[in-house]
Amino acid sequence: MLQQRMDEVRAQVEAALDTAMSALPRGELTDAMRYVCLGGKKLRAFLVMESARLHGVGDQAALPVACAVEALHAYSLAHDDLPAMDNDDLRRGLPTCHVQWSEATAILAGDALQTLAFEMLTDPAIGSAETRVKLIAAFAHAVGPAGMVYGQMMDIAAEGAETPLDVAGITRMQVAKTGALIAFAAVSGAMIAGAPSEALRVYAAKLGLAFQIHDDILDVTGDEDTTGKRVGKDARAGKATFVSVLGLDAARAREKELVEKAIAALQPYGDEAGNLKELARFVIDRES
Repeated sequence: MLQQRMDEVRAQVEAALDTAMSALPRGELTDAMRYVCLGGKKLRAFLVMESARLHGVGDQAALPVACAVEALHAYSLAHDDLPAMDNDDLRRGLPTCHVQWSEATAILAGDALQTLAFEMLTDPAIGSAETRVKLIAAFAHAVGPAGMVYGQMMDIAAEGAETPLDVAGITRMQVAKTGALIAFAAVSGAMIAGAPSEALRVYAAKLGLAFQIHDDILDVTGDEDTTGKRVGKDARAGKATFVSVLGLDAARAREKELVEKAIAALQPYGDEAGNLKELARFVIDRES
């Protein structure tokens, strides 16, 4: 059931993003934007669509939000992979955007995807102007200088710090860098419906940390053919991660604990939250 729904959402989002980019001027910039959006599980989009479904919000209203989240996520990957940031040459099994084209193209493709994301949140299909403004404000907070961008800055600063981050510091960084966009995605359906979102907010907080811990685990235990990206990079760079600080066994125990808490947070939704519960288990069972 989960995989079927994830495949359905992925197809919807990919088609909608393709339609949006087809309306743009043709050329290297648009080609790079499409390229950065290729592949991936579209997990954040899935959170948007399931959050909407839980609150009786139809796909037509939720899809522009799901696309906005994925466009923004794609921009963050293009920029994070740059030599001045994480300096990665492989993403989703393909050369990263700046390797495929150039650093300038990767920067501009990221810029274009970011602005496209905000444009998508203005779509009248989402709901009233008041609803869209609330979504845009929450989105900006999640991905800007108090959220995702702040987390990336903390990550860069930590690489050159004399004292490595402890668990509390790594958690603060990842809550911003990875968790903030996941949290927005999870509560967006409730926001569209004008419904309470606290249970989903708690769920997303636990899910986001479990997701990041598992990424840290895969960097140690995974292989490049399966993960689609370079592994062992964190250790070579001397970065503090949940695995380097907690150890592999304790990190695995921590992610399982977080998943159980995420599932428990969904209790108010009963069986209707079955896909979200399965997603929480999926994020620590995945191999990529």
